[in-house]
Amino acid sequence: MTLTVVSSSKHFGGKLTKYSHPSTATQCDMVFNVFLPKIAAEDNVKVPVLYCLGGLTSTEDNFAIKAGAAMRASQYGLALVFPDTSPRNVGFPEAGVDQEVGYSAGFYLNATQTPWDKNFKMYDYIAKELPSLVAANLPIGGHGAMSIFLKNQESYKSVSAFAPILHPSVSHWGLHAFPKYLGEDRSTWKEYDTIELIKHYASEGKLRKDVTFLIDQGTGDVFYKDRLNTMDLVHAVKDLGIEDQFVVRHQDGYDHGYFFISTFVNDHIDHHAKYLGLSLN
Repeated sequence: MTLTVVSSSKHFGGKLTKYSHPSTATQCDMVFNVFLPKIAAEDNVKVPVLYCLGGLTSTEDNFAIKAGAAMRASQYGLALVFPDTSPRNVGFPEAGVDQEVGYSAGFYLNATQTPWDKNFKMYDYIAKELPSLVAANLPIGGHGAMSIFLKNQESYKSVSAFAPILHPSVSHWGLHAFPKYLGEDRSTWKEYDTIELIKHYASEGKLRKDVTFLIDQGTGDVFYKDRLNTMDLVHAVKDLGIEDQFVVRHQDGYDHGYFFISTFVNDHIDHHAKYLGLSLN
């Protein structure tokens, strides 16, 4: 599959490049950004990669531009991939009407309901198509967000998240979006619900024990209590006896924005670098 360069800029000694490509999974053109550290950008040396997935209302640019992750990544020789958060220009009006469903709100799931089921296959895109495309075309080797990591534990070495939607089956956002994407049968929602997946894999003895989950959550986040459900995770992993695998850091007074993320992003890069055996240059 052909990658088309949309733009490219030198960045922390390496290069930040935006690519577009036709997607088999989403049946439309998709875009993503890639940061390659100097050793990969200039010498074509293969380096490990961290996938940085944006949240609601984000595009492929938000994390790449605002989080400041490339500085630390460049010091480790770590590539970063910043995918878009949904299909675009899919040709039906519902996709552009609601900020919580449709464009910039793909929820990284495979929709099963009309008209979403044709294009909104973001799980397949992020977990399958994009990593294969990146590996085939760029000198980089794999990472993911919570639910994708849990369902593909053999494919990733580490996982972390900033203010994730941990229990969408009971969250306002999930209750709003999941019926449109997945239908009214709530048993199908569990496939994209982090807490339900943790319960499932832990009870089956299939949750990897060699990985620590790092989660940062600001206590000043307006979505903290009724939409992100952070404490549901804290209680669930304690009940399961696996709380030692989860580092949930409540950051006093921080909100839901990129000032919060940029403050702690180096900790997350360090977290992933440890699992990849990387050291600072």
